[in-house]
Amino acid sequence: MSTGGAEDDIPQGERKTVTDFCYLLDKSKQLFNGLRDLPQYGQKQWQSYFGRTFDVYTKLWKFQQQHRQVLDNRYGLKRWQIGEIASKIGQLYYHYYLRTSETSYLNEAFSFYSAIRQRSYYSQVNKEDRPELVVKKLRYYARFIVVCLLLNKMDVVKDLVKELSDEIEDYTHRFNTEDQVEWNLVLQEVAAFIEADPVMVLNDDNTIVITSNRLTETGAPLLEQGMIVGQLCLADALIIGNCNNQVKFSELTVDMFRMLQALEREPMNLASQINKPGIQESADKPTRRENPHKYLLYKPTFSQLYTFLAASFKELPANSVLLIYLSATGVFPTGRSDGEGPYDFGGVLTNSNRDIINGDAIHKRNQSHKEMHCLHPGDLYPFTRKPLFIIVDSSNSVAYKNFTNLFGQPLVCLLSPTAYPKALQDQSQRGSLFTLFLNNPLMAFLFVSGLSSMRRGLWEKCQEYLRKINRDIAQLLTHSRSIDQAFLQFFGDEFLRLLLTRFVFCSATMRMHKAFRETRNYPESYPQLPRDETVENPHLQKHILELASILDVRNIFFENSMDDY
Repeated sequence: MSTGGAEDDIPQGERKTVTDFCYLLDKSKQLFNGLRDLPQYGQKQWQSYFGRTFDVYTKLWKFQQQHRQVLDNRYGLKRWQIGEIASKIGQLYYHYYLRTSETSYLNEAFSFYSAIRQRSYYSQVNKEDRPELVVKKLRYYARFIVVCLLLNKMDVVKDLVKELSDEIEDYTHRFNTEDQVEWNLVLQEVAAFIEADPVMVLNDDNTIVITSNRLTETGAPLLEQGMIVGQLCLADALIIGNCNNQVKFSELTVDMFRMLQALEREPMNLASQINKPGIQESADKPTRRENPHKYLLYKPTFSQLYTFLAASFKELPANSVLLIYLSATGVFPTGRSDGEGPYDFGGVLTNSNRDIINGDAIHKRNQSHKEMHCLHPGDLYPFTRKPLFIIVDSSNSVAYKNFTNLFGQPLVCLLSPTAYPKALQDQSQRGSLFTLFLNNPLMAFLFVSGLSSMRRGLWEKCQEYLRKINRDIAQLLTHSRSIDQAFLQFFGDEFLRLLLTRFVFCSATMRMHKAFRETRNYPESYPQLPRDETVENPHLQKHILELASILDVRNIFFENSMDDY
């Protein structure tokens, strides 16, 4: 019988099923590919397009579930094709998370990626002599690992890395491809990323405790009744990573990863009422934004950075704050400068699209010109027309100490130390100590105390004590008579309040630590905090000594650092 005759034997209803499926499949691919053309910045232009894409994938997923038998028999639907649809839905949810910063969508991405693995949708791929199909499988693993890292599912990450390693070995052995080095680099990057934390928290059976550093309900110190603080709300954040040698995975450095989590609440599961993975109808999506919107920029050029900055500035709602986090290599001015203006102190590195970088400092060739591939403090001046909260983690962070508040809007800069004591082994490749203090202050405290592991019970006891310290720091800041009002104007926002209290804890710890003896070892801020009322307050120093006593490391701190200056 000819194929034409065979097609004629297909009942019309089943033929329509195959036609409808092909239409939905083509439409979904077309819409998905179109996502790449959407602007990465701006929060309005992309939403309707994403909505249409979600709708088509919802129909496609349900359609293949309802008509699986017909599609198996008449279309020849393979399991890896179902896996591809599920993988695209997982990617959609992940990109929706990136665009909205709503962590709940990470759970949705995880549920689809998990279903692919549990149902072995890609298991038959290795039997087909098509390397491009195996690459789809490898990319699925890499994407799944990113989502698991963001959800702190480290046990799953370790399983996935082992599976990915086996898959890469099989792939390179069978096809002898040129991308073997690239895939092995992916494995090395994720292995280094997993090991970036300098301290392990252990259960009694020596399994590692997974700690999350997102904001919980008890995370930020509560405001006392009658505290006079501003009502500003953190609405937008740019998280920029441009360090030369820092561990990264999927365009996310360790510093970016840590700061990202410090600006998010613990995720809720959107589909907790649903037994199996499925796409949520748009009506089910949360209407209230729990987290500030974020842009993650890995090694941006100056023009890219400025474009995203301008988009955030333009869309910033009333009574809202824009946060700029810069984790970047320092750019120092060479030659002598007669002035002390906002372009005379250098700044931090922006990507030049050329490999001209050696070491930590970039020097200009012509001494009469300013550094071009650099974000200078003066570059941020136009954006101080709205409330601005800046964090600079860099070997030239002090360049941003020379800020001028031109427009009278709330403005605070938190600046990292520019150097760390030689006594502390260099951990910069595994993330900055300053950012670790802002993300996980207890882990940072343990690290500077020379501790690399701890039992869970003691960890939880110290966390409880640290919450008490944070509450006391909040009181020190709000009760201070000489503090700049800019700090208090940001204090009404939970995320900023936590960052400010952690900054004070970090600064006080470093000033008391016997290894941190140079002024460049200490964080600074613009405007300056009144030291005697905050970072050198005897009450706070007593608390830090008490925490050190709990950990049996009191001997590495000065008993009264005021006497030792």
